[in-house]
Amino acid sequence: MHSGGLELALVLLLAAVIAVPVFKRFGLGAVLGYLAAGVVLGPHVLGFVQDADRILNAAEIGVVMLLFLIGLELSPSRLMVMRRPVFGGGSVQVLLTASVLGGLLLMYHFHWKSALVIGTALALSSTAVGLQLLSEHKALNSDYGRFGFAILLFQDLIAIPLLAAIPLLGGVRNETLTWQDAGIALGVLALVIVFGRPMLRRLFAIVARTRMPEVFTATALLVVLGTAWIMTEAGLSASLGAFVAGVLLADSEFRHEIESQIEPFKGLLLGLFFIAVGMGIDLNRVAAEPMVIAGGVAILLLVKFSILLALGLAARLPLRSALMLGSVLWLGGEFAFVVFNEAQRANLLGRINHDRLVAVVSLSMAITPLLMIGLQRALQLRKPEARPEHAPDATLKDAGAQRPQVLIAGMGRFGQVVARLLTAQRIPFVALEADPDTVEDLRRFGNQLYYGDPTRPDLLRSAGAEHIRVFVMAMDDAETNLRAVRLVRRMFPGATVLARARNRQHAWKLLDMSAEPFREVFGSSLETSERVLTALGIPAEIARDHVQRFREHDEQLLKAQHLVYDDEAAVMQTARDARTDLMHLFEADVGEGREP
Repeated sequence: MHSGGLELALVLLLAAVIAVPVFKRFGLGAVLGYLAAGVVLGPHVLGFVQDADRILNAAEIGVVMLLFLIGLELSPSRLMVMRRPVFGGGSVQVLLTASVLGGLLLMYHFHWKSALVIGTALALSSTAVGLQLLSEHKALNSDYGRFGFAILLFQDLIAIPLLAAIPLLGGVRNETLTWQDAGIALGVLALVIVFGRPMLRRLFAIVARTRMPEVFTATALLVVLGTAWIMTEAGLSASLGAFVAGVLLADSEFRHEIESQIEPFKGLLLGLFFIAVGMGIDLNRVAAEPMVIAGGVAILLLVKFSILLALGLAARLPLRSALMLGSVLWLGGEFAFVVFNEAQRANLLGRINHDRLVAVVSLSMAITPLLMIGLQRALQLRKPEARPEHAPDATLKDAGAQRPQVLIAGMGRFGQVVARLLTAQRIPFVALEADPDTVEDLRRFGNQLYYGDPTRPDLLRSAGAEHIRVFVMAMDDAETNLRAVRLVRRMFPGATVLARARNRQHAWKLLDMSAEPFREVFGSSLETSERVLTALGIPAEIARDHVQRFREHDEQLLKAQHLVYDDEAAVMQTARDARTDLMHLFEADVGEGREP
């Protein structure tokens, strides 16, 4: 395609808009839709794009952002909890898979150096495809989803020394890894870990005070891409740099706001990445050697599936979960393309075998969504196992069980009281506050709240609103309160919504949306009124009874006026009638000999 960048962007976006809904309509998933769009647009079908590598390099930013968002979900403490599945399960998977595949390559007359590099590269699975499939099937927090992520994380770590070892094994002079290079890389990583956390939190605190969403978005993108660039310059992986930046911000008050800002860019660029992978599938090579390519794909899938299945069972996963673990990670990975290119440059891989391996990995990525769907449907035909599933790590399972079911929007004087009571009862909750100064002050006292605007649907989703049972809308501003309640009612119609109301008019509008209003000074005013009565000599029990009856009467009046609040005359008449009824109510008490 010889058109400019604008035409190319339009074609890619149009392909995504058409392909993804069609494939999801037939239950095939978004990943397969993107891959199919790439195959059609690539040089071997319609030929809209001839240089797929250039698009693939640009679209790898999507993978970088994906790793950053994953890091945001993993606080350093949780990462320490995961060290066993990461370094235990991950290392065993890579070692066994690389040994078996490398041995098969030796039998296929590959040199031992080439077999070592290629076998290790084939042992790595696609982080982008695997996590996207887990997300689509809502399995990221399942037992096999957590274990699969741990293995993928180790694979991202092992990819760095693998890439560094290729020039050494290939004998390329002046391109081997030196101790000085290793020291610089480790030093940069240590500096980012030690100083990154306080610096990033301070940066976002300053930007948040500007109250300009576009500046916050630019800052979030700058942090992701900037950290990735720093790591790349130090000789490390860009994805690793983004992941570390996410982990450093996982405990910060800006976590959900950053996630909501990055998510749209990640989704779009990740889709472009899958399209570029589809473009890279060499259909000519597949057509010229169908049996060789099909055999390579079958061997790759069967070897990795068998090892992953055994590893899942060894980690005490149920058979169903172990099978699903294998179906998510048995494919090749995008990092293999980089390794194959470097191996060819270091004379460890010839051109023909390079094209064959690229086709094998690409096809394994393309057919995995289909195979996973088929396996899932086959498992659904079986009767579910009676015994409960065991997570690979009990601590992670307990953490998932403590998922908050209460969200407090607004941590002013109203929301803080609710939060303190929930904390005293050890009830977990998520708190959102749009004022960065309030967030900073309350976090100093140990409160767990996050910066963000609760009137934005993306922020509510990133805060886990789909799991919330009770929403407490406690914002100071009445209009903001109404917008947030309207949004929650639209997104989660079955949830309970308790809303702070500034006055009767505000309460009526909240009742229109089936929210339960709580007038912000009503309760304290009634408590004051009760104290006035006791100060005048009325017994405390009678004063409490009068206040309670007044509360019930006023609540009934509020509901009656809600039915006619658009008619001012009707509202005034209802108020006059209620005042008369209230006076008669207490006059009856006097007639019965009770204190007025």
